[in-house]
Parts: sequence; structure tokens; C-alpha cells
Amino acid sequence: MKKSPRPPDGGDDAGYFSSMFHEMPGDVQTRAAWSTRAVEVDARALDPKEGAALFTRLWTDDRQLVALTPDELRRLCRYCDFVSVPAGKEVIAQDERGNYMLVVLEGSLSVDRVHPWGARARLAEAHAGEMLGEMSLLDAGARFSSCMTLSPCSLAVIDTERLDAMLADEPRLGLALLASLSRRLSLRLRQVSARLSALLSQN
Repeated sequence: MKKSPRPPDGGDDAGYFSSMFHEMPGDVQTRAAWSTRAVEVDARALDPKEGAALFTRLWTDDRQLVALTPDELRRLCRYCDFVSVPAGKEVIAQDERGNYMLVVLEGSLSVDRVHPWGARARLAEAHAGEMLGEMSLLDAGARFSSCMTLSPCSLAVIDTERLDAMLADEPRLGLALLASLSRRLSLRLRQVSARLSALLSQN
């Protein structure tokens, strides 16, 4: 019987980072489409007007997002599915290869990383305006963490098929979305780099 990997001795930062970036074997990773996950998490369709109003308000108020006119935002919303999900549902699973990203419109979610030996590390909590799963949407890679609803949530869902359609039919909107995702990812990378630099300077 194969033994589970043990946690690094001493709990030092080097061990923390090496375990956090440990990936599951390729044959364990699965592909998950939103159409399948929606059924698993009991997602219910939101009224499109309600979802579009929440999405438009958040986009307009967020400085990290590319400025779009009200008409452009309405057209962008046509490429989103707006859903409500009950509390306690895993909307993104660690190590799966998903084809969608989520925009949190209302509610809060946990972002956790499960260590190889089973322990869970809380990386963050996501609230209205946060985007989740965007890296896998762009590169089709495995999810780094799992995301679970802590309260009833309203979400906007964009999958690869709709992103491709947006880029083909509404290139300005598609490029605006990609530019906004790039800004978010760049900011997140800077934060991780700053944290890692601070940890290394203590050694």
C-alpha cells in the first residue's frame, strides 16, 4: 500500500512553498466543464437583468478593469451565465482542468489549497468583484486551489467557448476582458513575489 506523502519537518517556509506547489500526477487531473459542475453544485439561473446589473456595477467600480461604455458592458454580459449557488458548494476543484472562470457578484467563497498529506490551507476569501479560475480559462492548466461558497453566492460564469465567441464577434470586448485578467494576474504575482521575498529575507 502506497503511503501518503508526509508534511515537511519543522514547518519552515521552504517546506511550505514546496508543498503548496506540489501537483497531482497527470492521470489524476480531470477535466470539468461548467455544465457538469453547475448540476453538482445546485446552481440556479439568475434573472439576466439582475445579473447584468450586478456585473455592470462591479465592473464600473473596479479600477483594475478596462473602462467600457454602458452599451459595451451590456453586450459583454450576453457572454455570461448568471447563477446563484447555495453555501457549502465546491464550485472549483483543485487539480481539475476546468474550462471556465467565475466572477463573484454577491457572497463570499473560500480559496483553499489541499496539501498532499490532506491538510487544507486557507489562501484567501473571495468577495464581490473577485475573479476565480481565470488562469485555467486562459491556459487550460490544472486548478491550483479549490473554491467553496461560504454563503449563498451570485456568480457570473464565462467559459472558453464563450470567450472564443467574444473574441471572434466582439474583439474589443474580448481584448478588454483579457487585458483586465492580465492586470489582475500581474497584481497577484507581485503580491506573491513580495511575500516570498519577505520570507526569504528572514532566513
